[in-house]
Amino acid sequence: MSKIVDLTVTVSTETKSPPSTDMRVELQEHHRGPGFWQVTSIHQSLHTGTHVDSALHCFENGGTTAEIPLDQVCGTAVVLDCSYVEPGQPIEMKDLERASKEVDVREDDILIVRTDWTDKMWGKFPEFFVNSPHLTPEAAEWLVAQKPKAFGFDFFEEYSARLPEFTSEDFVVHRIMLGSGKPLLEQATNLHLLGKQRVQFFAPFYKIAGTEGAPARFFAILD
Repeated sequence: MSKIVDLTVTVSTETKSPPSTDMRVELQEHHRGPGFWQVTSIHQSLHTGTHVDSALHCFENGGTTAEIPLDQVCGTAVVLDCSYVEPGQPIEMKDLERASKEVDVREDDILIVRTDWTDKMWGKFPEFFVNSPHLTPEAAEWLVAQKPKAFGFDFFEEYSARLPEFTSEDFVVHRIMLGSGKPLLEQATNLHLLGKQRVQFFAPFYKIAGTEGAPARFFAILD
């Protein structure tokens, strides 16, 4: 019997966006009487919590999230287990190569890098961002070379994004991967539940025109 595994973090009014905008999620309830009726409005960064990035995030003429076809964020996924990494440690190409020997990586897979950082640190801000492991440019190049259809992460993979001052060109890891035309699937959780098997993974997202990011709900189906 199939089992659905939720890979999405929960957001609340205590949740913060990355340091670049440092926005807290704002919720406002709207009510009408005489009985009970409620509608909630939200104000937040589109890069808060589990979300999808498109090329427009780093390239002026890049595609928007609304232009990403669903079949590019849904399909067979493989998890690269780097859960041994320490806080602040760079994940290097050798780490990904080592992890890839334990699973069956194929072209057009969704490649997801696991550290368990989100499982341990989600909700602890700014520590979640500033102390996270990160991906080296060489590791990002290695991921691109595997020709996946999307890249996924459960940690804050861009080192420069945690710094008080950075330029657009400092987003090296994002530029390498988004420059390949493939979306980023960020802030996954519970990846340890997927093991080393090939799984069916889904990342449907909020379809907002003209944007570079969109909130998403990640999940996998295990047989």
